[in-house]
Amino acid sequence: MDHYHRDLVLRAHAHIGDIPSTAWDVCAGTDDPFVSHAFLSALEDSGSAIPETGWQPQHLTVTGADGEVLGVAPLYLKSHSYGEYVFDWGWAEAFERAGGRYYPKLQASVPFTPVTGPRFLIRPTADSGGADYDAVFAALMSGMMTLAQRMGVSSLHVTFPTGDEWRRLG
Repeated sequence: MDHYHRDLVLRAHAHIGDIPSTAWDVCAGTDDPFVSHAFLSALEDSGSAIPETGWQPQHLTVTGADGEVLGVAPLYLKSHSYGEYVFDWGWAEAFERAGGRYYPKLQASVPFTPVTGPRFLIRPTADSGGADYDAVFAALMSGMMTLAQRMGVSSLHVTFPTGDEWRRLG
């Protein structure tokens, strides 16, 4: 999926290895090891977070007009709720009893890691690329919603975001 937002280009990636680790890690920073390229790549490369285990990567990147990665988000198409630590099986059952289909769902999260942390990873120097933090955040959120609509999923979840992200999403 390529989605354009002003001078920003949004793309979904089926494997974190498709995104240069240096570009991802500049956006992720060094404060949270669970959103590092190495950690997420290890989950995919080990076979833990792959489509066959119910975690189909759909990681997002936002690039500026010059091609520089300004923001990223760990995102997965989920066919179940295992490994999320949210325990929404009751919601899934109720939704299905009402005639809906709860799975698949789209989830911005870190698999198997019930730890609060950033889910919208934005390059600290985003302002210098002609797009400010708010624009990159909005592009990532818009991209998640557009992808959810295109995939026809029941819902979009952002699991264990930071307080600031939670307020922005509200």
